Amino acid sequence: MMSVQNAEQQLKFLLQQGLPLDSRPYRVLAQQTGLSEEQVLQRIQQWQQEGLIRRMGAIVDHHQLGYNANAMLVFDIPTEQVDLVGETIAASGRVSLCYRRPRRPGWHYNLFCMIHGRCRDQVLQQIAQLRQSLGLSVFPFQILFSRQQFKQCGGDYFESDAKGAANGN
Repeated sequence: MMSVQNAEQQLKFLLQQGLPLDSRPYRVLAQQTGLSEEQVLQRIQQWQQEGLIRRMGAIVDHHQLGYNANAMLVFDIPTEQVDLVGETIAASGRVSLCYRRPRRPGWHYNLFCMIHGRCRDQVLQQIAQLRQSLGLSVFPFQILFSRQQFKQCGGDYFESDAKGAANGN
């Protein structure tokens, strides 16, 4: 039987791998660590309050869902307008990511928006609609289509040893 301390370390390791795809993921984690489901939820809440866990989010694999055309739409927005324009684009529900980046030498774009579609034509149509409906046609832009998919994952902070307990790095 694993000690509570080792069970908690194992829970930290398992959480960084992502929640199990199950209707009751915390129950699965409880079974894997020897903790109760209630203990798992209490530990997660405690770690959030302590700042060990800052956020939990989902990573959607767009390719598995059939969205194989992905484009980063970049804009050159005047600095005094970029926050408002970014908030407007994000609120439109037509992009999966929208964020501001500093301009760089030779690269004057400062607002980045990710758009997913099943094919390039669909993405181009979405971009045209977005630009037209939000009055973005006045801003210089570029469309950068993805050519290769990379694995998206969170940071690794804990590793599991051969005995099943996790060790903090």
